[in-house]
Amino acid sequence: MSQRKDDHIAHALAQEHKHNDFDKMRFVHTSIPKTSLAQIDLSTTLGPFKLSTPFFINAMTGGSEQSKLINEKLAHVAKACDLVMATGSVSIALKDPSLADSFTILEKIHPSGLRFANVGAGNRSEQVNAAIDLVQASACQIHVNALQEIVMPEGDKDFSTWWDDLEDCIQHSKAPLIVKEVGFGMSPSTIQKLVHKGITMIDVSGQGGTDFAWIENQRRNHPLDFFNGWGHSTLESLLSVKDKVNVDLIASGGIRNVMDIAKALAAGAKAVGLSSYFLKLVSHHTVDEAIERVENLKEDLRMICCVLDAPSIEALRKVPFILDFELANRIEQLKKTG
Repeated sequence: MSQRKDDHIAHALAQEHKHNDFDKMRFVHTSIPKTSLAQIDLSTTLGPFKLSTPFFINAMTGGSEQSKLINEKLAHVAKACDLVMATGSVSIALKDPSLADSFTILEKIHPSGLRFANVGAGNRSEQVNAAIDLVQASACQIHVNALQEIVMPEGDKDFSTWWDDLEDCIQHSKAPLIVKEVGFGMSPSTIQKLVHKGITMIDVSGQGGTDFAWIENQRRNHPLDFFNGWGHSTLESLLSVKDKVNVDLIASGGIRNVMDIAKALAAGAKAVGLSSYFLKLVSHHTVDEAIERVENLKEDLRMICCVLDAPSIEALRKVPFILDFELANRIEQLKKTG
């Protein structure tokens, strides 16, 4: 299983994300803003949490020596830049405690940091609470990855208990839960059903970034290439439910740069999770270089907010924008499915 984790890292680093739906969204220009750069406040709220920065290090890896080194670097970046950090799936360490240090390294380096644990759908509250305890997490992501499991050679093929398992987790988890897709987006009906069940934070994790169908196809003797590119984009997922559901949405999937972060927030996200961005950052740069780039990212986001006359992230979530006809049409069709 450790080899599978390393395979995922290698294939994720090999993927290119040149174009996606974020290229089909544009902000309405404000010619005469009345905002000062010095007054821009990047803080946001997500469920019960106050974040000083509206983007964070999203779930990535853990469970091997290579992933331990990556998580160690990421933890140093999170500490220096005051970022939330989510672990990769902790399930592997719950099955094999010898791999736990690839996850506990986060708490060791940044004990006061806000951390999210991560387990797969199909686990019960016992496993969720064990994951929370292992990494001393303030919340737990439950990732839903049915399509990835279907394509994964050794993946699960029975999802019949997932909703029941989720209800058990909602009732008995010792920390708040975040239901998270893994790169295929979420439909309005799924989001609405999760809200009805009591979920207050959802990561829509849309198509357009790391494609786990493609990654698992690299590991198959008989590739299921028809699943490559499957799903709804992050913008489709966000805008199909914007202002229609009472839930804090997280945007991830296809976030390549600061402009994508700003667009995701304007599309309704309370926070933005980046995985591939940070994986490549610490894989190709020193920790000090990575920290400098993250601080630059914060300053760049402040400048975008200033030009858009949005002194806060809450104000940014209300700025006007326009969409290409194709994207707008897809979103309208998706709304009707809910």
